[in-house]
Amino acid sequence: MKKSLVIISFAAVTALTGAARAGDDCYVPMADWQPRAAVAQLAESKGWAVRRIKIDDGCYEIKGQDADGRRIEVKLDPATLDVLEIEYEDDEHRHHDRDRDHGKGN
Repeated sequence: MKKSLVIISFAAVTALTGAARAGDDCYVPMADWQPRAAVAQLAESKGWAVRRIKIDDGCYEIKGQDADGRRIEVKLDPATLDVLEIEYEDDEHRHHDRDRDHGKGN
């Protein structure tokens, strides 16, 4: 009985951990994706200087600088181009802004 309880507990924790990680991924069919040109246009409209646009975990990812010259990594929903996460990097710290509603309507 105790062994079954341990196995069930382990399975539940593993499932929850996987769900938490899956939250960082985008699951959008390619047919619904915005083109890379739209990603570049969004970045330009926000004053970001783009070094690289790539796909990471099914999401668009922009690496570059924001309007203030800070290095940034931005994760975007590929269908809506909503900002899912922004990482600001400076010489001393790396700052995360994780907010699925961040950037909507901008």
